[in-house]
Amino acid sequence: MVRYIELIRNTLSDVKEIMPWELVERLEKNPEILIVDVRERHEFDAMHINGSMNVPRGILESACEWDFEETEPELVEARKREVVVVCRSGHRSLLAAHSLMVLGYENVVSLRTGLRGWNDYEEPLVNNAGEPVDPDAADDFFTAKLRPEQRPPRVKM
Repeated sequence: MVRYIELIRNTLSDVKEIMPWELVERLEKNPEILIVDVRERHEFDAMHINGSMNVPRGILESACEWDFEETEPELVEARKREVVVVCRSGHRSLLAAHSLMVLGYENVVSLRTGLRGWNDYEEPLVNNAGEPVDPDAADDFFTAKLRPEQRPPRVKM
């Protein structure tokens, strides 16, 4: 059985990752980069990179094709465009970038460290109304908050 983190590691040989400062440089050279945020809608609404497109990971593949309820025309037509996939930590974006590559996207990368790293690099995030998000609030939002039932059971001896 392959575990989630192993699945992530297995995509690393196929998917190129870039760091937040590299994305900043790429955006300066090519403002037409398509940034695809694969987090869930409530995550995106709370904060995202200005100008990014939200396509949750669960509907990504159908959003990339015509004739589906989830179809995103800009994404369908972006197979030759430079695409950067982002998420909270860089894990979902690796899997999503891999899917895009399988579907024929030619120039896809994943943002290593995700939006957590983007915020740590002190790059701006906006909320759904387009207002700037406080970096400290973003830091708190991106910090994992595990409930007790999400942790492995303790082995009794």
